[in-house]
Amino acid sequence: MKNQEDLGNAIKPYYGEQAGIKLTELLREHILIAGKIVDAAKSGDEASVKKFNTEWYKNADDIAQFLSSANPNLPKKALQELLYMHLKLVADDLSARLNKDWDAVIKAFDEGFDHIIKKADTLTEGIIKQFPNKFSLFIQQLKGLGGS
Repeated sequence: MKNQEDLGNAIKPYYGEQAGIKLTELLREHILIAGKIVDAAKSGDEASVKKFNTEWYKNADDIAQFLSSANPNLPKKALQELLYMHLKLVADDLSARLNKDWDAVIKAFDEGFDHIIKKADTLTEGIIKQFPNKFSLFIQQLKGLGGS
């Protein structure tokens, strides 16, 4: 739960205290639902897996709505697509682990890692576009390194 708090705190300088608290709440809910899915899947309770999976996607929609309403550079549909892919990759990893398919676990982990970087880049780019003055020195340094 510390990661969720850290992410909420990271947006406070840009969006304020209440926004940081709200994001932390949404991300904590995300992790709690994931835990319920894992428990239900381990016990073979498919009805509960389906129920919690529906809640998980609703939570992803809530996160996408929250972030897109705070930043016009982060369209809700694009965020939903990123978050839905994240959920799929986590579910793939869980399924592979439950089936003891270690090659599939490695594949799911690698894909999930790449996707997390893509999500982080998308959010970072959106924040930089929204608050260019807060990042002007950073942008100048990137340009000096040959970045765009």
